[in-house]
Amino acid sequence: MSQNALPLTKATTATTAAAIAMATAAVLGTAGAAPAAQSAAESTPTCDVSGLRATLNDKGGHQVGMSHEGTVLVLTNTSARTCALRGYPGLQLEDAHHKAVATNTKWGSTYFIPDPGKSTLLLRPGGSAEAALAWAHADAPRMVQAGYLQVTPPASRGHLTIPFDKTVTNGDLSVTAFAHSIDVS
Repeated sequence: MSQNALPLTKATTATTAAAIAMATAAVLGTAGAAPAAQSAAESTPTCDVSGLRATLNDKGGHQVGMSHEGTVLVLTNTSARTCALRGYPGLQLEDAHHKAVATNTKWGSTYFIPDPGKSTLLLRPGGSAEAALAWAHADAPRMVQAGYLQVTPPASRGHLTIPFDKTVTNGDLSVTAFAHSIDVS
């Protein structure tokens, strides 16, 4: 080993140590902000059905094609406090007499819209969250004529019921996770 190699190694080691220290400080600084935001989300109560309204909104999009149809499911915070929502809704089809009919719900991407994935949404009073909802209406051995749709918000035991006069192949629905906005263009 030459005499020149030793100072180079010490310089390289010092530079590397400084870089590691700066990277660690940057990560800790960023990580310090994340727990604060996470703490705020964790301390916000989960949205409850008593403070939510469910609606369907096509948002001017054209989610129709190849025997499939889609719309946007909207949950609006009608309470006077901010609440948290995270994940996917539970869905149950009902007939015209509000009798539950066999329903299969797939969480993830729909025929038209990619799944945005789970994230915690804080809904201020009047704020809303959206999920893409889709189904097929092609001929099949079991066609379900729905009249209503039960919507169970994530982490909720109760549900909301909205009109849903649709024919659904085999009672199969697909729905994305809730997001602040779903783009249907």
